[in-house]
Amino acid sequence: MAGKDVLKELSTMLSQARILLAADVDAKLVNEIDVNTLVTRLIESHKSDSGISIADRNEISKILEEISKEKTPMPVEVIRQSGFKPSAADVDAFYRISNKERLTAEGNVNDFVDYFKNRFEKIRRIIEERRMTALLSQSISTTKGYTSGREVTIVGMVTSKINTKKGNLMVVIEDETSDLKVIFMNGTSQQSKNLYEAGKRLINDEVVAIKGKLSNQFLMASEILWPDVPIKEPKKVTDDVAIAFMSDIHVGSKQFMEKNFSKMLKWLNGESRMDGEGLAGKIKYIVMAGDVADGVGIYPEQEYELAVPDIFLQYKILFNFIEMIPDYIHVFVMPGNHDAVGRAEPQPILGEELVKDFKLDNVHVVTNPANLNLHGLDVLAYHGTSLDSMIRAIPDVSYATPEKAMVEILKRRHLSPIYGGNVIVPSKEDQLVIDKVPDILHMGHIHKNGITEYHGVKIVNSGTWQGLTNFQARSGHIPTPCILPVYEAMNDRFTSISFENGEAWK
Repeated sequence: MAGKDVLKELSTMLSQARILLAADVDAKLVNEIDVNTLVTRLIESHKSDSGISIADRNEISKILEEISKEKTPMPVEVIRQSGFKPSAADVDAFYRISNKERLTAEGNVNDFVDYFKNRFEKIRRIIEERRMTALLSQSISTTKGYTSGREVTIVGMVTSKINTKKGNLMVVIEDETSDLKVIFMNGTSQQSKNLYEAGKRLINDEVVAIKGKLSNQFLMASEILWPDVPIKEPKKVTDDVAIAFMSDIHVGSKQFMEKNFSKMLKWLNGESRMDGEGLAGKIKYIVMAGDVADGVGIYPEQEYELAVPDIFLQYKILFNFIEMIPDYIHVFVMPGNHDAVGRAEPQPILGEELVKDFKLDNVHVVTNPANLNLHGLDVLAYHGTSLDSMIRAIPDVSYATPEKAMVEILKRRHLSPIYGGNVIVPSKEDQLVIDKVPDILHMGHIHKNGITEYHGVKIVNSGTWQGLTNFQARSGHIPTPCILPVYEAMNDRFTSISFENGEAWK
């Protein structure tokens, strides 16, 4: 756009906010600028003015200079110490990537039917294989002809859950043949209380097996069988290598903790006194689980919280940082709900328009979710957008303990059990079913670190590299920024390193 056209557009947009341009503002000054960004800054600067105000050349020049500085990636001088001899550099990398490609769909009714049928069939098969219910379970339509008092086991998808007037819990489940009302009695015995509490943890759209006795048109529940995961023995890894996990970097946000992130990069290169055990030199792989950039237009008034309002520049800065990671470390970068690939899951890899000319043999863009095999360890990486709906739906699960919500996801063998909790494209195959049990489940999204183990599966939420946002402050959610979880494969242990206060703990 020519300078005169920019000046005209700028003048028109500002006049709507009762701001006039002074006579000393010419086309040359505003040529090739981001008009929206400048207008936003000027409106913010003049918001306390009453009546009509004037923006002169001096004010606009200062704002343009500030924007220019914000858009310039700060170079991080990384100098590998001469005494730093990373053991991982002498170990050959072994990795496999299984991307979850989005399947084409037209978004019609048939796509939704196919999607839920595929989910149901996949998880029913898991339940039958794990719980040996194939010979015991009946279709719901078959049970309609049974007499009251008969004990049955059915596999179905939860469609609704309500509390009855008598204080009991009624859950409706369905299969491909019919639906059935299941009652969880709020009784006085400990067994009844336990079952009632378990019933409260059922969520819409999950597939479970329920055992009980028929009573007219109801099933009086006696047991819930979740698909769950079997108990796994830790895999033996003979090479002394480590995997670092991170997510929610949010490059471009005013709250991106650039100094701390740069400190972490220097640590990876051996330029730190924090590494008494030589952990940095063991890192062979880094998994970045989404929201690597802050994005643009993700939520209302986000522009006020952006230091870099240019989406392409956000990724340029990101890859400038990634380029500083030692080349013997393989980095896997996946998108999240803030990244510029569309929010519907599964999310595709970052596109060529974002990656541009950045090409390094040790950097791999992957889908969200993705199955990675790193040195023989199966890592299931998922950004974790569904954690919001899981936390809302299940008692005793909160934003303070994301690892607990991740355990609930494992039990259900589905990364996003509640349909509609986050955007999913319906297709003939549900790509979010956890059909293969991982050795490590990695998520982010919640901005809160959490590590636990469930049935031998290591669970890690890698927190964030973004400080407290206005939205988090309003909601009372306190993040744990700049904590890097590192898994030592041979020793089968996690160490978390804080690049905010310099602490490390196992």
